[in-house]
Parts: sequence; structure tokens; C-alpha cells
Amino acid sequence: MRSCFTILTLFISLGLSAQTDTAEIITLSKETVLSEVVIRNDLNVPRFLQRVKEDTSFYKAFRNLRILEFTSLNDIRMMDKKGRTDATLQSRTRQHRKGSCRHTEVIEEKTTGDFYDDGDFNYYTAELYASLFFAKSPVCNETNIVANTTREVRGKKGVEKHKEQLKMMFFNPGKKIPGIPFIGDKIDIFDPSVSRYYDFTIDMETWNGQECYLFRIVPKADLSSSQRNNIVFDNITTWFNAKTMEIVARNYDLSYNTPAYDFDVHMEVQMTKFGDLLVPKLITYNGNWKVALKKRERGVFTATLFDFRR
Repeated sequence: MRSCFTILTLFISLGLSAQTDTAEIITLSKETVLSEVVIRNDLNVPRFLQRVKEDTSFYKAFRNLRILEFTSLNDIRMMDKKGRTDATLQSRTRQHRKGSCRHTEVIEEKTTGDFYDDGDFNYYTAELYASLFFAKSPVCNETNIVANTTREVRGKKGVEKHKEQLKMMFFNPGKKIPGIPFIGDKIDIFDPSVSRYYDFTIDMETWNGQECYLFRIVPKADLSSSQRNNIVFDNITTWFNAKTMEIVARNYDLSYNTPAYDFDVHMEVQMTKFGDLLVPKLITYNGNWKVALKKRERGVFTATLFDFRR
């Protein structure tokens, strides 16, 4: 019954031929709206869109955490239907590395309400957060290499399956994932059958002192009610460093309602540089979801990462 977090699933490549893929990108580039400053910069739009679709810098930034030591401030809050706090966790943790292994030390922690149940997480949101960002037991022999990396959910169950799906959404939202009831085909936002419901725009903007391409995907304003049934993403906004094309920040909102589940989720990720490595420095989540026969969960979490060391 814990398939509730299939609301956070969005990766795996399409397996289309290069020729078909190129044709789709060219068609989409003709429909993408460019600001005047982007037009003056003579941006190669098909190449830009192809790089967006194939981006690995976001995934690489999270993989870099596997080879570093860092401190994390963790704030998780579970809310009731009136927005009142039911349970909280606030902690400071430190990831240590020894040899080829990493593990998480809990330096301090404070909880309220029914956050834990006999030492186990009482909320699935919290359980998934911990599984993604904490290593209670040593994890060994990891690298930050992303080349030729593939992910697969087949054969995985329970938390392990949903961890993989959550990673898929974090690292490249908008690509098709198999096995998601009702919305699987609505997630592949670059496919023509889906992209026709969205507006794609490219602008330039300064973010945290960096000149960036601002790439935004939002639903078309004039969709009929039946067409809106095909919308899962309410917004995907990404800032790309104009020189390196690394993702420096991304915000996304997604929502959907089915007889089996409903969800409304907002997420933000901000990046920073540690030496030559891109790493996440702030991750926020605000989500409201319900799956059949399970209690609705309304959760807010913030992870602030700093003091990186090799």
C-alpha cells in the first residue's frame, strides 16, 4: 500500500531512435518562446533543448555527495488538515568518510509528536527523506561517476523501489517512468503528445551572481478541462549557468488527482560549488498526498548542506 510515493517518479530514457529524437527536438524548438535577450545572443535552441533533455549535471551534483563529508541541518514537519503541526524532527547530522565508506552521525536531534513509533518512522515522508539523505550504517565503494549510469525499478519493492523513483524525479523531472498508474504517459514532457499541452520559454536572468538561462515549462493557459486532465506538471523552472550549462537551481510543482491517489507537491533545489564539484546546498519539499486506504500526509522538509570536505 506504500505506492503513495509513486507521485514522485519521473526518469528513465525513452529508448527512441536518434533520428526520431532529433526530429522532436527540432519541432519543439520552433514552438519555444525566446526572450529578446536570448534572441540577441543567437542561442542554438535545438542544441539547448537537447542538452536540457540529456542533462547529467543535476544528477552528478547529488552523486558528488557520496564522496564528500558534509554537515546537514534537517527540518521535517508533518501537518494536519488545518496546517497545524502534528510532529516534527529537527537535527544536525554529519556525513563522515573513512576509506571507501561513508556513514551519517547524528550530532543532535529533537522530535515532537508521534514522529517515531517504537524507534521507527511513523510517517512515510520522513522514512523516504531519511533513506535518501542518511546513511545509518556504512555504505561503501560508491563513486560520483554518472557516465553510462542507468536506473531500474523492476525487481525492487517497498521503500527501495520508491527511493529509486524519488531519485528519478529529483535528477531529471519530466521523462517517462513505467509502472505509474494513470499518469505514466503524461510525465514524458518532451514527447510531442505531451509537450503540446505546455508552453516552453527561454530567458536570461542573474541567479546568485551567475548569468543563467532561465528555462520554464508551464501548462498552456487556454487548455480545456479535458485537456487539463493530461497535466501533471504545474511548473518546471530551471536555471542553467550560461557558460557551463550546469543546473544551479530548479523548482517544480506537480499535482494530480485519481480515484486511487492524489498529490500536490512543490520542490526546490539550489546548488553551490565546492572546489570543482557542483553540490546541492538547499533542498525543500512541501507535499500533500493521499493514497487509498492510507492516511493523508502533509509534509514540509528542508535540508541545508554545508561545510563540505574531501
